[in-house]
This record gives sequence, structure tokens and C-alpha cells, in this order.
Amino acid sequence: MWRLLLIKLPLAFFALTFLWVLVLKWCPVYVTPLMVQRSIQYRNDKNFHTRKTWVPYERISPEMARAVIASEDNLFDKHNGFDWKAIKQAQKEFESGKRRRGGSTITQQTAKNVFLLPHKSLVRKGFEAYFTVLTELLWDKQRIMEVYLNVAEMGKGIYGVEAAAEAHFGTSASNLTRRQACLIAACLPNPIKRNAGKPSAYISKRAGDIAALEPKIGYPDWVYHK
Repeated sequence: MWRLLLIKLPLAFFALTFLWVLVLKWCPVYVTPLMVQRSIQYRNDKNFHTRKTWVPYERISPEMARAVIASEDNLFDKHNGFDWKAIKQAQKEFESGKRRRGGSTITQQTAKNVFLLPHKSLVRKGFEAYFTVLTELLWDKQRIMEVYLNVAEMGKGIYGVEAAAEAHFGTSASNLTRRQACLIAACLPNPIKRNAGKPSAYISKRAGDIAALEPKIGYPDWVYHK
């Protein structure tokens, strides 16, 4: 009996998670574990409001995808979910006590945001890797980017680029300029403490660096809605 359970449980887990990821290949992602956690975390804050509006990729300015690829994952369209060079570099920086950035790709961040609670542990990292593989297997790159730009935390209570564009710049995701997109991307590592609409000197410089890097990256046609 125990032997049978040891076989059936992993198979059931794989089947259910495979189906979950497959369904989200087409369905919008309206709620994530992080959104729920933040709502609980700020439940006593009367000024806290969750803002999110799902928009299809065709209604998001190409400048936003360009900016996050330049900022977060230069090789997004070339890897299969993991940037091993970035992971090794992040590990070296961590060991030397000079860690500046993580090694997570946009696919890994999407898998973490959509499928997992935002707690740091080796177990969660293992599940993150598992869902990253499934996501890359079942979704194309444009879909990964579409989901990422719709669920990423972009401010206190702000999720997704449509809500961020409205909150920070009084515009829509489709009308974001290059500068505005770069400012949003510059805040992604710590969107609670950083404000794209009222950027500090550091964020302004970081946004400029992102814009300067963009011409050096080869972007695929899907970025431009082709």
C-alpha cells in the first residue's frame, strides 16, 4: 500500500500541476499568492487598496517588454528558463558579500509569482525550478511576458503594468513611453520602497542605464506585436 502511494502521489502531483500550468496558458491570472499575502499583511492599513487590471499583451507598449528584458533578463528569449551564467555570478557575489542582483530569469520570477508563496527556502526554490520547467515547456515567450507584466508587483498594492501606468503616470499600459517603462523596470527589485512616478536620483539613473542598454539587445519580433 505504501509503495503504491509513493508511486501515485508524485504522479497525481505532476498531473495536477501540469494541468494547472496548461490551463493558465490561455486563462488570465487574476490572483496570485503574493496578492493574497499582501492583503493580509496590510489588512489594518486603511489606505491600502489592491489595484490590478489584466490586459492582453497586444495592449501593452513594446517599450515595457524591452525595458524589463534589459533590466531583469537580457537573455530571456534565448534561454530555456535558467540563465546559468547569471546564477553563477550571483552566487559569487553572494559568497563575497557583495551581492548586487539575483540570478532569477523572468520565467523563474513568473513561476514564483503565479504558483508559489513568496517565502525564501530551499524547498520553495526546488518547486520554483519545477514550475519554471513546466512554464517553459507549455507557454511561449510572449505568454510568459504577458503574465509577468500582468502579475508583477509594481508598487504598494499595485500589480501589473496597466495598474502601474495609471497609478504612476496617469496613462495606460499601451501608451507608456520608453522613459516611463524604464522607470517602472528600475523599481522592480523593490517596488514597495521605490516609486516610478516619483523616482529618486538612483532610480532615475538606473532607468537611464536600462534605456542605454536596450539598443545592445536583440529583441524578437513578438516584442513588437508582430
